[in-house]
This record gives sequence, C-alpha cells and structure tokens, in this order.
Amino acid sequence: MNVLVVGSGGREHALVRQLAASAQAPRIFACPGNPGISRHAVNTEVDPLSNDAVAAFCREQEIDLVIIGPEAPLINGLADHLRRDGVAVFGPGAMGARLEGDKEFAKEVLASAGVPTPHYHAFSNLESALKHLATVELPVVVKACGAAQGKGVAVCSTREEAEKHIRLCLQDQVFGQSGLRIIMEDCLFGPELSVLIVTDGQDYCLLAPSRDHKRIGEQDKGPNTGGMGAYAPVPLPADLYAQIDTRIVLPVLAELRRRDIPYRGVLYAGLMLTEGGPQVLEFNCRFGDPETQVVLPLYQGDFLDLCWTTATGQLGRHLQGAPRSAAGVPAGWTGAGLTTWDRHAVVVVAASDGYPGTYTRGKAIDLPAEEAPDRWLIHAGTRQGPQGLVTDGGRVLGAVGTGRDLPAARKAAYELLDQVHFEGLTFRRDIAAIGKEGR
Repeated sequence: MNVLVVGSGGREHALVRQLAASAQAPRIFACPGNPGISRHAVNTEVDPLSNDAVAAFCREQEIDLVIIGPEAPLINGLADHLRRDGVAVFGPGAMGARLEGDKEFAKEVLASAGVPTPHYHAFSNLESALKHLATVELPVVVKACGAAQGKGVAVCSTREEAEKHIRLCLQDQVFGQSGLRIIMEDCLFGPELSVLIVTDGQDYCLLAPSRDHKRIGEQDKGPNTGGMGAYAPVPLPADLYAQIDTRIVLPVLAELRRRDIPYRGVLYAGLMLTEGGPQVLEFNCRFGDPETQVVLPLYQGDFLDLCWTTATGQLGRHLQGAPRSAAGVPAGWTGAGLTTWDRHAVVVVAASDGYPGTYTRGKAIDLPAEEAPDRWLIHAGTRQGPQGLVTDGGRVLGAVGTGRDLPAARKAAYELLDQVHFEGLTFRRDIAAIGKEGR
C-alpha cells in the first residue's frame, strides 16, 4: 500500500513511525515531512495547502491512502478534494473540520446534541466585547473562534488580562482571520482529559485517554502553547468511562449524522472533568499534538489497518477483530481492547527559548547516538542544515518514554531528554508528575 501523511510536525512523525511498524510494510511518503520522518518515509516538497498539488502527487505515486495530520489542510477542504479523485482519506471534509475551524459552530453542535459545555457569548465587535467583559464573573476564558494552533485561548483571572487578549484578537489581529470573532465563556475547574474518537461516520472506537500540559510554565503557569508534554493512559473512576461514551461521544456523533456531516477520521474532544461531570471545552478535527505521541505507542493492532478501514467506511470490520476483554480493560470504553492498559507513555517537549512568543531558529542540535526500545525522539521543529540538524520551530523535539507504570515512563523520557542539547533548550520538569487542577 502507498500511503501519504500530510504534515511536518511531531504528530506526523508519530503517525509515520506507527505506520512503519505495520506488518503490511507500506511505502510511506510525507508532505513535507521532517528529518525524523525521513527515517521511515520519503519526504516531498509538495505544499500541503495546495489541494491541486497534493492531488497531482497522489496520482503520480498511485497513493492508496492519505492521512492528514494538521488542521489547516482539513479546514481548507483537502480531504474533499482528494475523495473526489477517488483517494481514500483519513480525515474529515471541510464540513466536519469546521468543528475546529469555528468554535461557535462547535458550540451550536454541542447544544443541539445536549452535550455539556461552558456557557458562552460570541463577539466580532471590540466595543461590544469589552462592554460584556465588564459584566462577567472572573476568571473568564477568551478564545479566538478560528484555529490558532492552541495559542488563541487565554484563561484570564483579571479584566485587564481578558481585555488584552480581546484586543490582540479583534484589534491587533495577531491571529489573523481566526481571531476576528471571539467567544467568552465561563471558566470551569477540574483536571482536563483528551479523548481521541476514531470514526468512519457509523462505527467508532476510543483510543487511550490522555492528558496534555498546555501552559509553558511548570505548575501550569504562563501562556498556553501547542502542548509541552502529555501522558497516557489517564486512570479514571470506573463509572466515568461510560459517562464519556454515552453523554458525550454518542450524542455528538449522532448529531453529525443528523446534520448530514460525513466524518471519517479522528475527532479530538478536549474535556474538563468537573464535579458535575465531564464537559467539552473544545473539538479538534485531527490527532492531538502531543497526545498522539503517547497514545499510539499503547495501540494494540495494526495502525495502518485502523486508518484504512476508517477511511473506506469499514471500521466495524477492524473492530470485530479487537480483543473484547482483558485484565485491566475498563468497561464502558468503546474499543478499550485496542489499548494496552498495563503500559504507560510520557512525552516531554523540548522547546526553543521564547516559545510561544518570539524565538530564534537555526540552533545546532546534538542528539544521542542511539535510541532504546522504551524511549525515542520525535521531531517537531527541526530541519537539516548545511552543518547538520538545527532547530526550526517553537516545539523542536519530543522525548517519549514508556514503562510498566507512569513513574518508569516518565523517568525514561527525562533521561532521554537529558541527552539532547541545543542553545536555548527549554522544557517543563513536571510533565506527568502532578494532576492538573485547572486550565
């Protein structure tokens, strides 16, 4: 099988790495890919935001399956374009991708489905937004309505902080079109949870529950980032597995079908586990980053087959072959048999100094000579320079560790990260060490 993975970040490296482990030995391409991906796939210079260029490449290389990693190509309608050419695609069309590209639309879907989510108001006018701000209880959450790589959300404890983020969106337009409309919503409290729902529009399964650390600073302080680390699986109270499935997943998928929105791919639900039960904070229309880096190592089975059957509307066939029950497998978690629950995974992100603000690229990277079976590096923002590997992004690398328990996995990840060096390397030292008490 010829497979094309669209994207160039850590998520895409994790996807390619898992595909390369398939017994089917697929021929893998990436557009554009990165130096880490090149160990398992052929990188190309195809522009992922050019639907015509990607489609032409698929015809030239007789691509059977395309897996779209980032949100921008999905929102841009790449999946629709390729499907019209007869290519199987893992990833929703533009209608489904609107769940991430338009947070107000996502709120409407949740309301129609009867799924709990924080109360909100939407604004595109600065004066109206500031007038409303004067009336809200603090803290308050301000979000750019469009996709902003996880950086368009601000949890504000003062009106001054909220006004600053509102002006960044509506006045300064630092998030471009994505921030020209904002929502202000109630701030909830409790630990967060990431749930990856793989669906072909009819059947579905849930991958291992994970938790990411979004803030740049330790103890969850500082501005939001795309994610500074994650771990999986997250242990939950026994009744919560079924609550998430029946109160959130089933109603949302039913609402998409009611609206005639076809969805083949993964729907990422960002939840907050409040005292009153789980609530949806956000949807993403693709695999999470860095959650993918810790969820996929726990996947049991052929990941290529999971993607292929999802893309071709045959996911039910794949699920029929999954283990039904085993020691430690939680009840009420659809597809629980696809996860190895007695293993744990942790990823710690090595970022450039200054991220998520201004940072410098082109710093030489020194990596360990070899990797071990229980730890490996995921490339996110790297490129091959004339003198070797250099930094090329805010989030540069991810150190993944696995183990029989969370402390062992965490130890492996940090021991590996200690062997990575580049000027300005920054990382959090508390990934998977503490529970998240808020947002």
